[in-house]
Amino acid sequence: MRYRVLLLIALSLLSGGAWAAPAQQNFSDWQVTCNNQNFCTARNTGEHHGLVMALGRSAGAKTDASLRIDLGGLTDSPAKAPPLASGLMLDNEPLTFDAHRWKLSPWHLMTDDAATVSSFLRTIQEGQAIALRGGQQIISLSGLKAALLFIDAQQKRVGSETAWIKKGDEPPLSVPPAPALKKVAVVNPTPTPLSHDELNDLLDYGSWRMNNSQCSLDPSRREVRVTALTDDKALLMVSCEAGAYNTVDLAWLVSRQKPFAARMVRLRLPFIPASNVSNMELMNARFDEKSRELTTLALGRGMGDCGVQTRWRFDGQRFRLVRYAEEPTCDGWHGPDAWPTLWITR
Repeated sequence: MRYRVLLLIALSLLSGGAWAAPAQQNFSDWQVTCNNQNFCTARNTGEHHGLVMALGRSAGAKTDASLRIDLGGLTDSPAKAPPLASGLMLDNEPLTFDAHRWKLSPWHLMTDDAATVSSFLRTIQEGQAIALRGGQQIISLSGLKAALLFIDAQQKRVGSETAWIKKGDEPPLSVPPAPALKKVAVVNPTPTPLSHDELNDLLDYGSWRMNNSQCSLDPSRREVRVTALTDDKALLMVSCEAGAYNTVDLAWLVSRQKPFAARMVRLRLPFIPASNVSNMELMNARFDEKSRELTTLALGRGMGDCGVQTRWRFDGQRFRLVRYAEEPTCDGWHGPDAWPTLWITR
């Protein structure tokens, strides 16, 4: 038995790296996102009117899982709704929540007890909907079972004791662990600030770059931004194109001293996203002086409930991705800081 366990550990370690590709997929009224560590989340979408159930599960033998039901959203106020714990119905039958296993508040229910999560999912997965008594709020369960099976498959749990849907006799150690996080170190975290002369010279150079680039943005709205990136390099960004909610920037890595040498910044994802386009535009780009990260935010619509948010860190040669979050569903549920994450580093 001891040798079998050791063999399973070795096989799982060898196979762990093969499961680092992010995935995001919809199953009827359920959306699943798995990141490059095979941490998977799922939530209901569609006409939920602010009632959302979300669950998350880590990769590996340990059955870390959490489930929460929340009432709210970016625009809906739960103030006039009844408390969730006493008002939720599964296909017109009351649901009950053990206060010893759930954290209960008027409009938020949560548990991170793996056995409780599994038991609750077994209770509801064959149902049609969870609704709030006396209101329009509803959690459609159409697609939930397929979403759970997708998570099992993505984490290679199918056939193991830890699977949510297709359980088997394989022990927990047969499940591959999460791949190790890649590291992107901060280079020159406290660069020498730009001198007055350096800043003026670089702003003049940026204006020249802006005037000689094929940009459609009205000249009165164009902006040149310069940041000290390292002791010998600066980041130069200029506004170029604009749409309803987004501005596209151009950026260069520029030497801090004349004669200026410049190289255009190109952002390339280390994976293939749902759009099948790995090269990213610098949408609403900003450089965070505190974290030393370049950020982008592509909004799907004005209220900011869907889109893509990324963070990039300079490694001395180029900007490398440290975080990628995408919310493809525009349903008024949450803003960029809570969008599901497909890629993380340390």
